[in-house]
Amino acid sequence: MTQTLRTPALDPKLARIIADFPILARPTSRGKRLVYLDSAATSQKPRAVIQALVDYYEQYNANIHRGVYEIAERATAEFEAARGKLARFINADMHEIIWVRNATEAINLVAYTWGSTNLRAGDAILLTELEHHSDLVPWQALAQRTGAQLRFIPADERGVLVLDDLDALLDGCKLVAIGHVSNTLGTIAPLDAVIPRAHAAGAVVVVDGAQGAPHLRVDVKALDADFYAFSGHKMLGPTGIGVLYGKRALLQAMPPFDYGGDMIHRVEYRDATFAEPPWKFEAGTSNIADAIAFGVATDYLENVGMDWIREHERALTAYAFERLSEFEPRGLAIYGPRDPAATSGVISFNFADVHPHDLASILDTEGVCIRAGHHCTMPLMNKMGWSATARASFYLYNSEADVDALAAGLEKASKVFKV
Repeated sequence: MTQTLRTPALDPKLARIIADFPILARPTSRGKRLVYLDSAATSQKPRAVIQALVDYYEQYNANIHRGVYEIAERATAEFEAARGKLARFINADMHEIIWVRNATEAINLVAYTWGSTNLRAGDAILLTELEHHSDLVPWQALAQRTGAQLRFIPADERGVLVLDDLDALLDGCKLVAIGHVSNTLGTIAPLDAVIPRAHAAGAVVVVDGAQGAPHLRVDVKALDADFYAFSGHKMLGPTGIGVLYGKRALLQAMPPFDYGGDMIHRVEYRDATFAEPPWKFEAGTSNIADAIAFGVATDYLENVGMDWIREHERALTAYAFERLSEFEPRGLAIYGPRDPAATSGVISFNFADVHPHDLASILDTEGVCIRAGHHCTMPLMNKMGWSATARASFYLYNSEADVDALAAGLEKASKVFKV
């Protein structure tokens, strides 16, 4: 029997949000409506962000911190104003915001500067079994350089972190690196439980916020994170721009990451002194246009409201669990926490013996964009016994109609692959 869908008419606010994203109005090459369910990889951009890039290049394209002419001064003012916007967005001080290319570069910056300076053989680095490669491989390299030991907080079969042995894992630990939200399973890490205990054990805490900052209200002071890294392209901003937040005292004690122009205080032929943070970590010409546009992206998110975004995604995830569960009798397996309150708009699944790449290809013919693969979490995949998964990820511009389109695509795949 065909189910009658209960998808309601769009909420007026959601309809206005969807209309702000030009790409969502264009059909695919097959004439299908574009249903974008891969925001965990990269988000779409609203007109305001796109226009900010155009405005910079058309109206005041100039280098910053150097020129005294009008457009250079405007470029500098807009660039530093964007830094202030990002600081307010996570409740940080403006001088604690370092521009980087992405969360990956931010984590590498901490590993090479703070890590190489402070870790020694015999020290421990504590990670979790859910980490993205970007929050794993840099610490592997640091351990190899310093002789430090890697330890891991385990995850259970649902991808929930198990803290039973946390105090033992923290013994002798100098650094804890933990993802705020799992990009594969959507699991929200219990930072409120981990960070205080890590600090009590004498460890510095680095949070990979690439999947946290776009979806959750982040207050780094309340979290008491020592470092927090996130990327612009996952939260309506351009690619190639991200932020490393660091506590001011830690940043002041760290050596630079890159060396060159614009990060110096004074240079002589055989010596140099460096600028104060954050500029000490921003050598060379910065990604000016994308930083400015990232600031506009945070304006957009704040105007919509992070609490509204969180509630919208929770409701959408609950509806997606409901629709996908219809396929479980035919072999669909859903991974990760099933409680929408414990996840952040990410659902990973497999459908019988259909390879995730084949499933994604069938969905693509219907205009539905999902991710398929190991999602840069190969160790987690190996632990769970999955060669790959399909992943649907939601954001503020998705609707129940998008979930229905996903379900319709799965129905087509069921017929194609006879499951």
